[in-house]
Amino acid sequence: MKIDPRRSAAFLATVDAGSLELAAAQLNISPSAVSQRISALEQDMGTPLLVRSRPCRPTAPGTRLLQYLRRSTLLETEFLAEMDMDPGPTRIALAVNNDSLATWLLPVLAPVLSAEGLLVEFVLDDQGHTFSLLEQGRAVACISGEPEPMHGCTASALGSMHYRLVASPGFAGRWFAGGFTRGAAQKAPVVIFDRKDPLQSSFLLRHYGLPHGAYPFHYVPSSDPYVQALRLGLGYGLLPLEQCAAMLEAGALVDLTPHLHVDVPLYWHAWRIQPPRIERMGAALVKAARGVLRPIA
Repeated sequence: MKIDPRRSAAFLATVDAGSLELAAAQLNISPSAVSQRISALEQDMGTPLLVRSRPCRPTAPGTRLLQYLRRSTLLETEFLAEMDMDPGPTRIALAVNNDSLATWLLPVLAPVLSAEGLLVEFVLDDQGHTFSLLEQGRAVACISGEPEPMHGCTASALGSMHYRLVASPGFAGRWFAGGFTRGAAQKAPVVIFDRKDPLQSSFLLRHYGLPHGAYPFHYVPSSDPYVQALRLGLGYGLLPLEQCAAMLEAGALVDLTPHLHVDVPLYWHAWRIQPPRIERMGAALVKAARGVLRPIA
């Protein structure tokens, strides 16, 4: 059986856009036509492919089809480019964690993307969740805290991000004048990135026996505002050393627990069979990351 390209395009557009209406606008057809094409594709495959919720999401068979369509589209684009048939820009979706994007990733990746002529869409999530975005077909590669690859993929160690527990001098003087103690941590507000972020809660549970909810906290789900919240004395929190080293040296932030830190290991996951340009990009990223990140213990 051959997959109809118009039906697969409707399926891809709907998954990416999250709704039939947005996919229709992208494809310049009616939402009804999009729905009909997806229904026809489901009949071809003999199984439901899309959950028509808000947002729309693929079923388990739909996820496998999505993985196939992403990879086959990239391989076709690469083939056309090698045959001197201009296929247009190649866009790739990479699932990455916020802290990597805010610190070391762009300086490492920008020269490679330019050299290979690739356009990128960063799909952001916690490093504990980016792996599932690769599984779902929403990305062609990811940076993850998961060391083991899924079937058909490879995993390469990148290195560890080193985190320090920091706060502004004024905040530290107000809440931790006697040092960072369990009692003080029960009263002082901590800044958490978002509801998926386990760093602060794991740190406080492991070292001070405080479960999540045993202390006040803010959610600030954006890297630059998160740093600003700490500098303004809104609370304390863990920051990558790459992001806070200069502020620690200048005295804008202080290290609350110099004897304690958190190292987060990161791995590059990609499909074992992939277009040469993406393979070269991944190899260059892995090599460069190992030059800027700490070795994984």
